[in-house]
Amino acid sequence: MPSQRISKGFKDLSMSLEVNPINLDLITIKNETAIARSIRNLVFTTPGERFFNPDLGSRIKETLFENIDSRTSAVLKEEITTTINNYEPRVELKKVDCIPDYDNNAYDVRITYDIVGIDVLPQQLEFALQPTR
Repeated sequence: MPSQRISKGFKDLSMSLEVNPINLDLITIKNETAIARSIRNLVFTTPGERFFNPDLGSRIKETLFENIDSRTSAVLKEEITTTINNYEPRVELKKVDCIPDYDNNAYDVRITYDIVGIDVLPQQLEFALQPTR
């Protein structure tokens, strides 16, 4: 039987790097928010952006300039799934939906996952993918 990591919680620094006025420490984000932020950062990071981990990230930006259709949607879904499974051990991925939005030249992405080690309901993260230059 595979062992499952048990944890009391997860904590990351806030991307704003604001200082807490009471204790003058950097503001942190915890548990569900920290993991959702991590997943979003993984998806939007291009391989090569992190100096000491050049493979980290996904190649979705390369695909966003293709025609919006179900084939491209499947490629995006597979890339997001692979990235999360490879680089985010704190989650157990349940489902990734990548729905083409033809009117806005975008894809609506919905990621459903369970957090390993803490008792919370399944989490859902939603965002839009649009080609930008």
